[in-house]
Amino acid sequence: MRDDNKTTVIVGIFVLVGIIILIAGIMTLGSQQKTFGKNFRVTTVFDDIAGLQTGNNVWFSGVKIGTVRKINFYGESQVEIEMNLDANTKDYIRKNSKATISSDGLIGNKIIVIYGGTSDAGSIAEGDRLEAVMPLDTDKMMETLQENNNNLVSITEDLKVLTHKIAGGEGIVGALLTDSLLAQNFRGLMGDLNQTASRSNRLTSELVQFSQKLNQKGTTIDSFLSDTTLYASLQGTAKGLEATLEEANTVTNNLKVATEKLASPDNPAGMILNDEEFAAYMKSAMGNLDQSAESFNETLDALKYHWFFRRSFRKSERAKEESENE
Repeated sequence: MRDDNKTTVIVGIFVLVGIIILIAGIMTLGSQQKTFGKNFRVTTVFDDIAGLQTGNNVWFSGVKIGTVRKINFYGESQVEIEMNLDANTKDYIRKNSKATISSDGLIGNKIIVIYGGTSDAGSIAEGDRLEAVMPLDTDKMMETLQENNNNLVSITEDLKVLTHKIAGGEGIVGALLTDSLLAQNFRGLMGDLNQTASRSNRLTSELVQFSQKLNQKGTTIDSFLSDTTLYASLQGTAKGLEATLEEANTVTNNLKVATEKLASPDNPAGMILNDEEFAAYMKSAMGNLDQSAESFNETLDALKYHWFFRRSFRKSERAKEESENE
């Protein structure tokens, strides 16, 4: 009888311990799933949930604040996610906060991350819908990486061909690297460029020194630039030159008018220069004058030997000879 009671007590103890463990497990699972705490429900809509499942966690600022309660199809091809969130976080999540899908670690389960929001938008409430932001598509990233790898292989092959040609002395770069004569010419060119640069620097310094000398007091250039009397004198000279030019223009105009009159036969000078009949008449008159002068000279020579004028001519000749002797 005592053995039966002892066996009953031991079995009762094991049953009690099992019930306690079962209740503790249920409470633990319930606390993780936010089943027994105060929760509120919010939703969001994604085009693709990328393997998200019911019961996955919801995170905010690195803290787990809820779980995925339900997944429903929405619209034509979208998915609506219902989330149970801890009521204590209601004052920290804003109505304009956003939700996206991420991973719990590198290869962990999918989770929903709530982030963002501004203080002027107000706190989230029961039944609100958060804006969904689609996460980066891993498949598209892998396709992009594969395409980049292919491009990198092509670039590597092109570089291999290019370096082979350069090493073989092909092209300008290859000739520059392998042709010693071209390298010497290039060095000579660089030396000439260095000399030109040094000469340019020296010329610049000399120009600076020259400009500094121009600004020194007492020099001719400074006097020329700062002497107001000299400026007034130059101004007066310039005005005199302007007056001279005006007078020269006047004389030129007068000469133009005179030449125009000389070209016209309406005046004596123009008639002398332009009238052919008058010119012929003047030539004839001059010829007659020449003949008359010759006849007059012959008459004077004949009068020297006439008895009436002979004495006077002799007196004039003696007076001429005496004046020459004196």
